[in-house]
Amino acid sequence: MPNAVRAASIDELPPGGCLEVTIQDHVVALFNVEGRVYAMDGVCPHAGGPLGKGDLQGDVITCPWHGWQFDVTTGAHCLSPTIQHPCYPVQLEGDEIFVELP
Repeated sequence: MPNAVRAASIDELPPGGCLEVTIQDHVVALFNVEGRVYAMDGVCPHAGGPLGKGDLQGDVITCPWHGWQFDVTTGAHCLSPTIQHPCYPVQLEGDEIFVELP
């Protein structure tokens, strides 16, 4: 991964968990869906809510501020297919999570 930056340790992100991290001035939300880690822009496009502090059910994150929901595997808004939230490639190296930022 050319621009991959360490985001967290896998120990910080148990299965079914979510985590908010700041990487190079980007707020990034990390999600562990059944052992697979996903990353997306951590700021909800609706009103700036913290997606990494939301409620993860399966592969759907619900923003804690106003309930907007996104599929963390694709970034797709759950009700409006025209809203696509940015996702970032993730790579695990040992116990470390790396995210490729734009």
